[in-house]
Amino acid sequence: MPTQNALRRLFDIAFALAGLILSAPVVGLAALAIVLDDGLPVFFRQERVGLRARRFLLWKLRTMRHRSSGLAVTAGNDARITRVGATLRRFKLDELPQFWNVLKGDMSLVGPRPEVPPYVDESSPVWHFVLAHRPGITDLATLLFRDEEALLAAEADPERAYREQVLPAKLELNLEYQLHRSLLSDLKLIVLTAVYSFTRALPDAAFIRRAVLTK
Repeated sequence: MPTQNALRRLFDIAFALAGLILSAPVVGLAALAIVLDDGLPVFFRQERVGLRARRFLLWKLRTMRHRSSGLAVTAGNDARITRVGATLRRFKLDELPQFWNVLKGDMSLVGPRPEVPPYVDESSPVWHFVLAHRPGITDLATLLFRDEEALLAAEADPERAYREQVLPAKLELNLEYQLHRSLLSDLKLIVLTAVYSFTRALPDAAFIRRAVLTK
């Protein structure tokens, strides 16, 4: 396990450096589009709960109107999302600045998506297990809940639906993945995340499970 963790961290650093360099032109164009559409700032930072419950600031390209307030969860019909922001979110381009979080060690390429503090129950055994792993840019739950915003848009109370339905399901997927995790499964998740980021098709849950969890 220590050897795998060391290899995973080396891979994270190399991939994050490459990701920051290769995505720089895309981030630059996105930044220009954000400014033209809704002004500054370009980036959005939000406190999240990371490894061993340590707080850190997660970076994203801003997709919502500046100084807008509201729920911590986002439904697909959220009026706070800008025109440019909707496109960035559709192709997951708003997540590109998180390569910086990976390089710093706040996050890994693969790991449970970090939540905002109000949604984390540190006294729960499930959360205790999840927080024992470095959070990531993608994980099994990220793929299987790619249509999360559309699901929440159909709910009368999106925040309640997230707390009572979506989040528990995500945590179960986090547990399942960590029990089957390997360097190969991480690579499969990264490839599948990249593929589905540039297609409107929703992932087939049975296919994703077979592809990622089968050795």
